[in-house]
Amino acid sequence: MIIPTPIGPSGRRLEILRPVAEDSGLELSIVMPCLNEAETLATCITKAQQSLDELGIQGEVVIADNGSTDGSQDIALELGARVVPVKDKGYGSALLGGIVAAEGRFVIMGDADDSYDFSDLGPFVEKLRQGYQLVMGNRFKGGIKPGAMPNLHRYLGTPVLTAVERLFYRSPVGDVNCGLRGFDRKAILGMDLRSMGMEFASEMIVKASLHKLSITEIPTTLSPDGRTRAPHLSSWRDGWRHLRFLLMYSPNWLFLYPGLLLMLLGLATSLWLYPSARFVGDVGFDVQTLLAASAAIVVGYQSVVFSALTKFFAISEGLLPEDKRLSRVFRHVNLEAGLIVGLFLLAAGLGGALYSFFQWKAQSFGPLNASESLRLLIPSLTALTLGFQTVFSSFFLSVLGLRRR
Repeated sequence: MIIPTPIGPSGRRLEILRPVAEDSGLELSIVMPCLNEAETLATCITKAQQSLDELGIQGEVVIADNGSTDGSQDIALELGARVVPVKDKGYGSALLGGIVAAEGRFVIMGDADDSYDFSDLGPFVEKLRQGYQLVMGNRFKGGIKPGAMPNLHRYLGTPVLTAVERLFYRSPVGDVNCGLRGFDRKAILGMDLRSMGMEFASEMIVKASLHKLSITEIPTTLSPDGRTRAPHLSSWRDGWRHLRFLLMYSPNWLFLYPGLLLMLLGLATSLWLYPSARFVGDVGFDVQTLLAASAAIVVGYQSVVFSALTKFFAISEGLLPEDKRLSRVFRHVNLEAGLIVGLFLLAAGLGGALYSFFQWKAQSFGPLNASESLRLLIPSLTALTLGFQTVFSSFFLSVLGLRRR
């Protein structure tokens, strides 16, 4: 199929996103996302080209243009860079478009605002040649020049997101927001990256960690960008998008661990209160606390079920890699096993509820002592609720499994 070549603002025809031969002969592609970067683009391209010449590398500079209207495309073409127009808006969309179009075996990506030094790419290339599949820059190790990073990002945003990624995904990266990074193109494209916004940076590290890619870091210096306009980055909006992504891709931390904690606390409290009311000093705990504990069990159980369903779906859709431990569990936990457990809980709950009903009948359906009657009724209704949840969730999991098989 022949695709018409797009036209730039000045009438110059632009190169398009096209299939790339596996053996293009290029070792390195330097990819820069671009949206109205006319003030600094020439400087970045010139530095990148000088770096290629000094290192003796056969490579290219790729400008992934996201709809610039300030003549950035013409600047890039005049300097010999290849312009790849990317229609879908967003930092991630632009970068992914550039990476797909790149012809090099390795890719080094960085912002086109002159905040990163493209003339010093040797350490990245050296690590890539050694076999590392993702080489991250680390601005905290290399140095942050005055005015280069807002204090909000330096002391809160980046450290928090880095700590979350290291905790959730056991990532070895110490600066997850560094925009200067190099990688093996085939390995990164094989992870099926999907984020369109700034969270693309986190997705790359998260999936690289989950897929067990070899990762290392290079000290990188961050300088104030050379633009007079405001940056595209929005601190709170994009920070939330990063954190949201980290939670969504970690069903264990989003659902499983909080759910297990709630269940354990609720169960321990229920067992403590089931025989009778308890006192800690002058504070009394009775059926009201038992009711709250039962609610914690139900919510916690539902959270654990969400964890299993989410992970199963994410693996089926290719969002997460296969989990051998989960696969072993699902070999034994099938629809029939879930139905047996669910029916057992339903029977236990129904038995307790009927016993409470006959106690009420023995009182001629008159007023009951709440502290005594609810002590059995609350756990019974809890078991009934868990039973229904187990049966319904087992069927839902089986429906997901149909597509998976």
